[in-house]
Formats: sequence, structure tokens, C-alpha cells
Amino acid sequence: MRIGVITFPGSLDDRDAQRAVRLAGGEPVALWHGSHDLEGVDALILPGGFSYGDYLRCGAIASLSPIMTEVVDAANAGMPVLGICNGFQMLAEAHLLEGGLIRNDHGSFICRDQVLRVENASTAWTGEFEAGQEITIPLKNGEGGFIASEETLDRLEGEGRVAFRYVGVNPNGSLRDIAGITNAAGNVVGLMPHPEHAVEPGFGPDTAAAMRSGVDGLGFFTSVIRRTLVEA
Repeated sequence: MRIGVITFPGSLDDRDAQRAVRLAGGEPVALWHGSHDLEGVDALILPGGFSYGDYLRCGAIASLSPIMTEVVDAANAGMPVLGICNGFQMLAEAHLLEGGLIRNDHGSFICRDQVLRVENASTAWTGEFEAGQEITIPLKNGEGGFIASEETLDRLEGEGRVAFRYVGVNPNGSLRDIAGITNAAGNVVGLMPHPEHAVEPGFGPDTAAAMRSGVDGLGFFTSVIRRTLVEA
């Protein structure tokens, strides 16, 4: 399975996402933001970083990059798309996902291992998990507070479109502890934490027991590969 990872000016985690795809058994395909060619990939990842220096708003300028025309069309046609951190912000700016992301409520950049609860295990990117399962993956952002109107929040909750929720502590002021959401079809998922940084044993949270694990993020990538192969 070929999974495209798009590089934007200021992307930081594109190579990490490519490595995660490779470790999951897929073939990563490097795509450039200025191209209109998705090169026949089966799924797409919009990686983390600081695209265009986060000018205007995080993800705002990147959402207008040439390749985003194809991303929007592909997503609307059912292609699996994952937005990680800055990629989540891009998906919100492109109106592929509802709500928005704002400055952390404490005003500071945060970098930590974060416990998440899987709320929706039926999306293209979460099928390897179980609903209610808790996973730990790194979180690093300065503008990760998820916001939406009460009406939108109620709809996301009612339709089961909250994909992940923060557990134990809300690190950035996200409304209703929301860490990630999905679209109605379940093919587009965005989250602020970084699953691509939790794909190898020995790189888990800094505790003796957890250090032997560190692969809670791998399920994102194996999920989409398995889903796509089953549907092929």
C-alpha cells in the first residue's frame, strides 16, 4: 500500500511519518505541497511542523497550497487522510474537519507524553484499537486547543465523531478534552498528538515499564493499511 506524506515549507515530521508508514509495512511516497499530482497513492498524511512559520493562523496558508485541491477532492471521494498536529490544523482550515485549533490556554508550548482514550475505533485510522482503549503518544504543540460551537460539539459527540480524548489532564484547554476528531465518513481523522513518534519499542514514556513499549502509535498506520487491503 502506498501512503503519501506531504511536505510543506516548515514541515518537521514528514520523515518521521514516512518511517512510521514503512515500519507498519506500507510504502511511503514523498509528495510536495506545490504539486497537483498525488502519484496514485492509497492514503495521505499531512504531517506536523510549522508550515509557513504558522503565519496568519496555524495551517491557514498551507491549506491553500496547490496540492490541497487534490487532497480535498480525494478526501471527499473517500481516500483515507490523516492530519497530525499542524496537519490537523490544515484539515480544519480546509473545512475537511469541523472546529478549529487555538493557542494553548496556558500560553506556552507543551511537549510531553500524553494519555489518550480511543473514542471511535471504526475510522480508517483507528481500526486496530478498541473503543475505550487508552494509549500513550507524544504531544508537542503551542496551538492545540480544540474549539467549536456548542452546537458543533454536541453534533460531534452525538455522531460518534470524537476520535480521541485526553485522559488525566487537559494539556491545552481543548473543549470537552477533545484530542482528535473524524469526519462523518470516517476516512478523515485529525489529532494534535503525534502517533508517528510512538512506533518503535524502547521509545515509550519515561518510566521503566513503559519504555519497553512505545508502540502505541503504530496502530494508526497498520489500521489504514489493513482497511485498505480489505476493501481492495
